[in-house]
Amino acid sequence: MFDTHVNLHAEAFKADREEVLARARETGIRRFLAICDRFDNYPAVKAIADANDDIWNTVGVHPHHAKDFQDLTVEDLIRAAGDPFTVAIGETGLDFHYGYSAKAEQIANFRRHIAAARETGLPLVVHTREADSLTADILEDEYKNGPFGILLHCYTGGQELADRGLALGAYFSVSGILSFKNAKDVRAVISTIPLERIILETDCPYLAPVPYRGRRNEPAYLPYVADALAALHDKSREEITSICEDNALTLFNKVDI
Repeated sequence: MFDTHVNLHAEAFKADREEVLARARETGIRRFLAICDRFDNYPAVKAIADANDDIWNTVGVHPHHAKDFQDLTVEDLIRAAGDPFTVAIGETGLDFHYGYSAKAEQIANFRRHIAAARETGLPLVVHTREADSLTADILEDEYKNGPFGILLHCYTGGQELADRGLALGAYFSVSGILSFKNAKDVRAVISTIPLERIILETDCPYLAPVPYRGRRNEPAYLPYVADALAALHDKSREEITSICEDNALTLFNKVDI
């Protein structure tokens, strides 16, 4: 299995990161994508990837932190993306739930990341919350300037964004949210997305799936995310993990199989 979204540099893993990775590997996780949320965290994220043959990383600035990196350039992102273990741009996007960064700052940050993804040919990891229409508008507008790979990660958006994303060839990742009892709307939308466009993630240490909901999440819990998707499509865990791994390796095509 390939956990396509792990925050291994997080404080929650500071004391026992190696034990967490050992448990994941025992569970069958063979690849991890370590996510960069702030450009000044990139060295720490990269160091984790450099130290492990089965971990790759991204480079980017989460929309929450856009205000702190308004001087970041497309060229800065492109240079970082030249590293052999850096296989995607992001996570980036729009998040209007908390308003930690102003709307204009988030949009400018988002567009810079898109430009870097287009220039490097690396897929773009997109976080979007309470910004479905504007996210779709920006992706469509930027796509006119040249194609780029898109992952709408930890997808909890609506049907309209899903449909517009699919029209751009986007992939969608599902997390432990899919297993939550109250996530009926999420399951309804995910059920309409073709399986060949879905990949798995934990987003650890956040969003632990049932039966671990409320605890610290970790990559070893990825099979429970697979189970939730399998139940939605009346397939086995093995069928789902095989399909989603193939999809992830197609999307993150810089990952050395």
